Amino acid sequence: MNTILPYIKNKALTSEKVQNRVKELILELRVNKVLSAHHLLYILDHIDETSLEYLFKQASEAKQPFYGNNVYLRALIEISNYCNKGCFYCGISRHNNRVNRYRLTVEDILTSCDKAYELGYRTFVLQAGEDPRLTKETVVKLIQKIKQRHKDTRITLSLGEQDKATYQAWFDAGADRYLLRHETASKTLYKAIHSNDMSYENRRQCLYNLKAIGYQVGAGFMVGLPGQTNEHLVEDLIYLKQLNPHMVGIGPYLCHEDTKLKGNASGTLNETLVMLALVRLSLPKVLLPSTTALGTVDETGREQGLLAGANVFMPNVGPTEYKKDYEIYQNKICVTDTTETCYICVRGRISQYQHQVNFGVGDHVDIERMTSYDR
Repeated sequence: MNTILPYIKNKALTSEKVQNRVKELILELRVNKVLSAHHLLYILDHIDETSLEYLFKQASEAKQPFYGNNVYLRALIEISNYCNKGCFYCGISRHNNRVNRYRLTVEDILTSCDKAYELGYRTFVLQAGEDPRLTKETVVKLIQKIKQRHKDTRITLSLGEQDKATYQAWFDAGADRYLLRHETASKTLYKAIHSNDMSYENRRQCLYNLKAIGYQVGAGFMVGLPGQTNEHLVEDLIYLKQLNPHMVGIGPYLCHEDTKLKGNASGTLNETLVMLALVRLSLPKVLLPSTTALGTVDETGREQGLLAGANVFMPNVGPTEYKKDYEIYQNKICVTDTTETCYICVRGRISQYQHQVNFGVGDHVDIERMTSYDR
């Protein structure tokens, strides 16, 4: 079973001829924005330290024509950790009876939006487990209240799999974007990490429905899942190229000891950075978050993500007392930070890595940004 980047600890550098070929393929991906599955696999199987820096340089340069060194801040609010799904990797799965469950009140959410808006955030990300109390009507009312208070903003939802009518109602109410990671493009691997009541086909259909409705759509996957191979990761790259989403969320798999996958090794920083960079080269216009999970595996992980092609940060602006309970993975950073201290911290970190915060709404470069879009 091959997995990317074992070379850093486990093997000597490969030959100069091989690394030159890796660089040739990286450049071909940069220029043509597409490679065959065979060539993508060659990169993952052979990349080492001598070609890694080259990959990151190409990815960083690929975002420049569209976003420069701008980093868009999204105000993340984790509104509920109730979930009726049984994903084997997730700490807030219905199977975990050790979770301290919570739901934010409407006032909690609106207050969090108000504070974030005052600091300059212009996108609110409402994230939750698949909570049965977050009904179509409940979320419609919430979206409408936020947009009434802050008309010049974007609302991103990350509320899991829903039927098309629900997605349509939320879009009509004013939601602009939707994040739904496909998690893995491999049907076999998908089944291995989900309960039997979850459907690989339905996950994909949800993404197609979201695109058809008109959302700015975000897909994405985990790196380092138990049983994941380079072939699986190539499937992810090919699927994303076909789907052509506006956003792609990539993070390392981080093992949670209260899940069915307990005891497995987590994904690593470098493995994830490689996939970030390859996605940037394949989809140069994509909005690409540098996730909190990257900052959990390495103190400067999020900043290194920027150097590998990422251009979005998503600080948590919800009530501090609930942050520790949204524990999809363990040891998450920043759970004791207030909205204000987190904001100051991320601005400083971003500037130290020769990037700058952009206070716009941060739409995908192909989305019309005229006033008429502010629904």
